[in-house]
Amino acid sequence: MAIEGWYANTVFILRWFHILFGIIWIGHLYFFNFVNIPFQGVLEKDLKPRVNPLLLPRALWWFRWGAMLTFLFGWTLLFVKYSGGDLWKDAATGMMSHRAMWILAGALFGSIMWFNVWFVIWPAQRQIIGWVKAAQAPPEMPALAKRAALFSKINTYLSAPMLFCMIAPNNYGSINAVTFIVVLAISMVIVAHLYKISTKVGTTI
Repeated sequence: MAIEGWYANTVFILRWFHILFGIIWIGHLYFFNFVNIPFQGVLEKDLKPRVNPLLLPRALWWFRWGAMLTFLFGWTLLFVKYSGGDLWKDAATGMMSHRAMWILAGALFGSIMWFNVWFVIWPAQRQIIGWVKAAQAPPEMPALAKRAALFSKINTYLSAPMLFCMIAPNNYGSINAVTFIVVLAISMVIVAHLYKISTKVGTTI
């Protein structure tokens, strides 16, 4: 009983931290894409060197470490809870369970997003912030900013199906090719609409 209680508490704590840091990560992802991008578009050029070096390093710290801890707690949770194999097989068919398919799809999306944060977006933003602080604007700066923005946008589009995959195992269940395509399509439409309205909302009280 003591071992079972320890195991249950460990799984719960891991899940709690995974969700907590996921909220921090995705919250900042949405801040950058739906708030900061429209804000940067109307911010006066001479204010950017004064505002961005104070704002962006703080936001990017929470963003990248939220991603890292979400990634680490997520994969640790997956290993601790499902290393025995109960997740993977459907008792009736002997095939991989639908629950496993949803979880692995979400883990794949999340891992791609984590990789983009740590190996594309953050290195580019770190370089750009360094140039801004030094009052420099080298020729490669626009291309680097465009690359960071592209991968941030990719992560934003991936986030919607990733979140669906996180809640589907306990709330939806069945999965097949048609279901997965529909989820992806609806996710893309929702995120595209959020991008569309992001430049218009909140401009008046």
